[in-house]
Amino acid sequence: MQTPSHRIITGLSVLFATFCVGTAGYMLTGATLTEAAYMVVITVFSVGYEETVTLDSGVLKLFTIGIILVGCTSLVYVSGGFIQMVMAGEMDKKLGERQRAKEIEKLRGHAVICGFGRMGQIIARELSLSKHPFVVVELGADRVESACLRDYLVLEGDATDERILSLAGIEHARSLATVLPNDAMNVFITLSARNMNPKLHIMARGEVPSTEKKLRQAGADQVVLPAAIGGLRIANMIVQPTTAHLLDNLETKSGLNDDLAQLGVHLVEHRVQPGAHYADQTVGFVESERDHPHLIVAVRHPDGDYTRHPNPTFTIKAGDTLIFIEHAS
Repeated sequence: MQTPSHRIITGLSVLFATFCVGTAGYMLTGATLTEAAYMVVITVFSVGYEETVTLDSGVLKLFTIGIILVGCTSLVYVSGGFIQMVMAGEMDKKLGERQRAKEIEKLRGHAVICGFGRMGQIIARELSLSKHPFVVVELGADRVESACLRDYLVLEGDATDERILSLAGIEHARSLATVLPNDAMNVFITLSARNMNPKLHIMARGEVPSTEKKLRQAGADQVVLPAAIGGLRIANMIVQPTTAHLLDNLETKSGLNDDLAQLGVHLVEHRVQPGAHYADQTVGFVESERDHPHLIVAVRHPDGDYTRHPNPTFTIKAGDTLIFIEHAS
């Protein structure tokens, strides 16, 4: 079976050949070039205007019938090619959406990114490099296409719609990042996601500092204020330019873990589940009990607060997340 483009090219070629042959044939009867071309056009397109060539012989009538049959057939062939091209594109789109939906249904412990703007693209890129499964939820068709071109799992729809969040597998997700530029939408998404999955770890973007309180009340575990972070970063560049430059290199080139790996160590985080061996134990006990030497540098509590550089007598509770440095195996 010919492809749509081949059908269109073949049809147009036959139509052009019919036009040339028909024009030449009518010119043999004594018609001018303009009259002959006009006669072919009104014949092929069945317009029905006044004939410029008198069909006074059987041969000329048979010739005109041939022009009609071949010309109309080529037009139908070209139209069929265009229709096939449109239908094939729509079918490929539907098949792609169905395939992505099946892959999303299989995900467990993944991340959901609401919004594929500048922040969303950065998050998706880093998660992709880390091989962490994720789903992008985006309403804009152009951004959806951009995500598809990067082979990301993407769901086209409004993230404020609970049905769309459900299709993104919110019930089975581990985390959600809502990074839309609209604070009200981020609050609404946070509230909906928290109701749908109480155990979900939610990170929300806020444009205005006063929105942070609303996002936390809606259920966000962490709130990111890009303007505040950017301001602090610029201030650090002014006050400590060398340190800021070093951190930029660590983040943009190989990553902090890659640089630590060159020293034979790496950063690891571990969430202490209820009833786990580490629950209700001291930092000193945990550091001495593991097979590989390591150092706990921070403990993140369920409420989002951190205890940095905990002393050996600090007691670890269920729900805490340990961040430690250990030797790479």
